[in-house]
Amino acid sequence: MLQPYLFIDNTNKMGKGVFTSKKIMPETIIEIAPVIVMSKNDREYLDKTLLHDYIFEWGNNNEKCCVALGFVSIYNHSYSSNCEYFMDFGDETIMIKTVRKIEAGEELTINYNGDWNDTKKVWFPTAGDN
Repeated sequence: MLQPYLFIDNTNKMGKGVFTSKKIMPETIIEIAPVIVMSKNDREYLDKTLLHDYIFEWGNNNEKCCVALGFVSIYNHSYSSNCEYFMDFGDETIMIKTVRKIEAGEELTINYNGDWNDTKKVWFPTAGDN
């Protein structure tokens, strides 16, 4: 499930990103995407490629990884993101939900640390974020 008002466009500093063409209210589910789950051994190979930047740790103990389909891998990181994501290990999906009102034209972001306001430093330089 992917809301029809979401689209991918170029950002000023972070390559491509996910945007909205209409205002979205808080607590709105905007995407539920299937994932491709891979083993710990697969992750060792993926970590040596560009895909390393697009995979998510997966499983109750992060023993696996996954590639999310849909737009999920295109959402950029923000320490004060306007969306959060939830993993459903049983259904093998990731759900994206807004945490505040988002205006038309605004970029949608997630916090790569998992919690929408977690300020733990990520493994890459961020573009003007805290």
